[in-house]
Amino acid sequence: MEALITGWNLLLIIAGFCLLIALHELGHFLAARWAGIRVHIFALGMGPVVLSWRRGVGLRFRSTEREVFARHGTPASRMSDAELARHGLGETEYSLRLLPIGGFVGMLGQDDLDPSARSDDPRSYQRASIGKRMVVVSAGVLANLVLAVVLFVIAFMVGVRFEAPVIGSVSPDGPAAGVLQPGDRVKSIDGDEALTFADIRIAAAMSRPGAPTTMEIQRVGREAPIEVTIDAMPDPAGGIRSLLVDPGLGVEITRDPRAADDVKKAIDRAGLGSSPLGPGSTLLTIDGRQVSSADELALAAARSRGEPLRTTWRIHGADAEGGAGGSEVAATMVAPTVEIGVVPLLDRYRIGTTTDGAPIVERGFLGLLPLAKIGLVEPDSPNLGIIESGDVILRAGDTPGPSVAGLSRVVRAHGPGTIELSVLRDGAERTIVATIESPSPLSGGFPRLGVHLQDALDVPITAAPVERIVDSGSAARTEVPTPVSGLGILPLSRLVSLDGAPIDDWDSLRPISVRALGDAPADSPSTLELVVESPTPGRERRTLALPISPAERAELLDSGWAPALTTALFDPLQTTLTANGNPFRAIAMGFRQTQRMVLLTYLTLDRLFRGTVAVKELHGPVGIVHVGTRVADRGFMYLLFFLAMISVNLAVLNFLPLPIVDGGLFLFLIYEKIRGRPPSVAFQNAATVVGLFLIAGVFLLASYNDVMRLIGRS
Repeated sequence: MEALITGWNLLLIIAGFCLLIALHELGHFLAARWAGIRVHIFALGMGPVVLSWRRGVGLRFRSTEREVFARHGTPASRMSDAELARHGLGETEYSLRLLPIGGFVGMLGQDDLDPSARSDDPRSYQRASIGKRMVVVSAGVLANLVLAVVLFVIAFMVGVRFEAPVIGSVSPDGPAAGVLQPGDRVKSIDGDEALTFADIRIAAAMSRPGAPTTMEIQRVGREAPIEVTIDAMPDPAGGIRSLLVDPGLGVEITRDPRAADDVKKAIDRAGLGSSPLGPGSTLLTIDGRQVSSADELALAAARSRGEPLRTTWRIHGADAEGGAGGSEVAATMVAPTVEIGVVPLLDRYRIGTTTDGAPIVERGFLGLLPLAKIGLVEPDSPNLGIIESGDVILRAGDTPGPSVAGLSRVVRAHGPGTIELSVLRDGAERTIVATIESPSPLSGGFPRLGVHLQDALDVPITAAPVERIVDSGSAARTEVPTPVSGLGILPLSRLVSLDGAPIDDWDSLRPISVRALGDAPADSPSTLELVVESPTPGRERRTLALPISPAERAELLDSGWAPALTTALFDPLQTTLTANGNPFRAIAMGFRQTQRMVLLTYLTLDRLFRGTVAVKELHGPVGIVHVGTRVADRGFMYLLFFLAMISVNLAVLNFLPLPIVDGGLFLFLIYEKIRGRPPSVAFQNAATVVGLFLIAGVFLLASYNDVMRLIGRS
């Protein structure tokens, strides 16, 4: 079934691209007919003719020119208008070519690859006025822009769902730390309205170093908007400039049936097994304060100093749609106030910086890091049915026992393609081949598995320990050792006991440590005894002494917590871009979105030349089709939105002032208008050669990027 869906999506994308190309060439064709220029070829694709049609001949495999020549001894392209009329032939051959990489309109006396081509026929391209030729050259671009507006209007009339422009988790070492908070809704960016979270990503990616981005945000609990400025930084993994913030999550526990077991386990671990909480339950308040994002739950727990959180929920039926008023089940059940059980909040370790100065952050306890676990496989993930919720990652490629942050780094460094994973599933180790997908052009981001990750807190096995961290309290950012430094603990080592108490899971580490260190002198170093089982064939056990400094002891006894209901179990916060059925508003939104995309395309080209956007991010036809098939999974309106974006890109790229493309031809016409004569044939020939090499180089580079993404090499 999945193969059928993917095949159908592929057909939809190919059909969509054919529509974009056909409309572009139709623009040139109609303009040429309006200008009185004779058009002898209207072709979709390049290379040999596969199928063609001409009035007076009909539909034929290969070109109709062979049959015309056989009948009359002269190709149709060399007949005069009178001869064509006498033989009952149409002047234009409409053809479908072998290579689906574009199209062209062949006009009398005009050849993009041969500037010396000329014709003295009154209906030739050269005999038309410069103004008419300008219309013909620019008509394809105009057709693509009109099509983009139409597609955007249709999408907005129905509505398209995107991630809302709401802030989720904020990296403590990122540029937004201390400026943005979970739950902040971004209203505008540099004066432009923020409609989706993608706008936030794009604004950061397109920003220039030293030029901070100004945002107007609406913060929960404050009536007046707040204006903040943030200077984006290169992402530690991907290199693209970023604010290092995640999109906000909603406050409803996911209804995804694949996560039902995880939801139940989390509720049980929180000590709420007897409560009515379940899929669809909506978080309303924390300690009497209204919340708008599940990230606020994690933040409140982190600041709770270990105290329980009192939260209020609205309960919905398993099949009910959670509207503002809830379902009938919720109406008959008083929304209860419950206390969320808590589990240890892992410490954040800054372990270094990238070459761009961005921080590298891990999360752990006493220098030990939990393994990465799959919290949820997204519905449109290429790994649906391959990776399962609850899988614990034992190895990713050549990396044994990655943490959550470590797995993210492995995936981004690996790039799009396939990667071999060893996972712990139902108590047994299995090997699977997963697919890393390309980042979406709609939302930005990085290569990904299409899954939500969480710490494997129920598996007392450590990833590669962190031995040295950056002292956040030191102005010089000096490195200090962790308690496990120099102990030689291997990744995938099992934690057996701590201070004589058995370790069943990561939840037990902090309570054991608190009990062991609670009575120790506050101003003297302490020691914790850790027993680990090595991942070697003999499973040797070692007893290790972990030195705990007075500062580490004080921090451990006064730390926050993380809720058992992790953010991975909440649905993303969505927003719908819609005109609410108002056609005039839809038209206005369509024009505005088209304008935004035109400016963004030019801005992207500028950033490519400046080097703040890497050339490796370019997509060619293969990559666009590959991404497009994933886009189609999200619904037909999302596909229309994607095609509208591509149509705008096609228009902008075609009108760049480069030889061969429409923009270069238009530039030659401006020169001819000013100087009274066209550029010399020698100059046009040289420009054509340069243009061909430039376009071929970009095409090959983009295609190389596509292939490397697909086969998993960066």
